[in-house]
Amino acid sequence: MRTTLVVLLLLAAALPAAAQAPGAPATGFRGEFIANFRTVQDKYLALANAIPQDKYTWRPGTGVRSVAEALLHVASAQYLYGAPLGVKAPPGFDPKSFEISTTDKSTIIAALRAAFAAMDAAVLALPAASADNPVKFFGQTYTTRSLLLMETDHNAEHLGQLIAYARVNGVVPPWSMGGS
Repeated sequence: MRTTLVVLLLLAAALPAAAQAPGAPATGFRGEFIANFRTVQDKYLALANAIPQDKYTWRPGTGVRSVAEALLHVASAQYLYGAPLGVKAPPGFDPKSFEISTTDKSTIIAALRAAFAAMDAAVLALPAASADNPVKFFGQTYTTRSLLLMETDHNAEHLGQLIAYARVNGVVPPWSMGGS
């Protein structure tokens, strides 16, 4: 009983720290977005590392993105969604050809890391009261909050796609090892 109580107290003490991403604002939409964003980022990077290099060219059918293309699409999207927030794409970046620019696993993981870091930094640099600020995206006006919600949705969609790709190829997502 005493051991159970100690474990419960330790877990309770850890919850606020776990809910707040390191370096993220403590409250508000930026902190909530960054906490979610970093969790999803960690899953992408773990999955990208778990998928063998020889599966990076695998695709479920003709005309459908390969593993490499899907991962590069996600990296590219960080620059696309981040542009209205001040994210700058790397020199020479061409969104039209980026998805098919490489199938090299280490290059793709580095590209993901750089793109996620750029989006992370841009969101952390936003003023605390910027959630309702207007931003232009594809010729339409959105709030900063709605743009980040769209970005979150996009990341979730492709994470699901890549989880399916991984499982079809016998790769279990690292965060679900021992689970289903």
